[in-house]
Amino acid sequence: MSTKDTLNGPLRIVGIGGGTGLSTILHGLKRHAAPQSPKIEVTAIVTVTDDGGSSGRLRRDFAVLPPGDIRNCLVALSEDEALLSRMFQYRFRGGRGLKGHSFGNLFLTALTDLTGDFASAVKLASEILASRGHIIPSTAENVVLEAQLKSGRILKGESNISKSREPIDWIHTLPRSPQPFAETVDAIRSADLITLGPGSLFTSVIPNLLIRGIPREIVRATGVRAYMTNLMGQPGETVDFSAADHVSAILRHAGISERKASTMLDYVIVNSTPFPKAALRRYAAQRSRPVDIDHDRLDAMRLRVVEADLIGHSEKIRHSPELAAEVLIRLARLGRRRRQILARANA
Repeated sequence: MSTKDTLNGPLRIVGIGGGTGLSTILHGLKRHAAPQSPKIEVTAIVTVTDDGGSSGRLRRDFAVLPPGDIRNCLVALSEDEALLSRMFQYRFRGGRGLKGHSFGNLFLTALTDLTGDFASAVKLASEILASRGHIIPSTAENVVLEAQLKSGRILKGESNISKSREPIDWIHTLPRSPQPFAETVDAIRSADLITLGPGSLFTSVIPNLLIRGIPREIVRATGVRAYMTNLMGQPGETVDFSAADHVSAILRHAGISERKASTMLDYVIVNSTPFPKAALRRYAAQRSRPVDIDHDRLDAMRLRVVEADLIGHSEKIRHSPELAAEVLIRLARLGRRRRQILARANA
């Protein structure tokens, strides 16, 4: 598809991440991607490093990419949120060999065996669920996460890294610099908005930036680039991390200095409304507190801060899918205008 073709029609939004964070924003964006008159076109680039639970067992037994995060994104974008989506999320409570597995994970594994290709299995599952968007694994390679902790200790495997309570210094993939899918590069190049997060910084967001060429393509992108911060610090990964600390870790792993932060990101999206006090007390018992917004450091990086009400209505402190989607669509409109201006200037 030519650049001219991508400057008209629905806004193009690319979400990069994994875990519940990415599926949350996809759920909010979905209602703006109705097939009859879509306002947006959504592409999710999803990390494939999970090695725990059902995904880890299937990965070891069948040598497939871990399907868990992909499954959550499929369901989040599914047009039918009733029986079929619920079935994909169904987790077996018993049965020898079945206990703990989700139906969706088994389905994706079976499709991979039938088609011989995980990416093709994801596309077929998207069609079956009538997903309102495109889902691309960040790489086809069987990658393992490796963390170097501040103490110097090395941990291998996402599940081991997530359980650790020691601060993380660096995250790597084994093998290093795995290859991306060609569709990933195409999606980034034609995006009006590329958004990172929210989600686990070191195990959901940053692993995608360790895929060969992805940081370079984000830097070269003509659309708007944004990072949506987490609402709360995550024990073991980002305790006491400020918004600028999150951004700094992203930049370091992408090979970019803070002085050149604006070459990779334009905006940092943060929550602006107070948290429920009862919920804060529960989180404090787990050594988790709200992410501080250190404007001075973000200003020094020449990043623009977007403050918005992002909190959902639930017992847990989570992003509201609908409120997050509103912010992202607003930034996508800015990205479309920027791309159109650049195209006219280069014509």
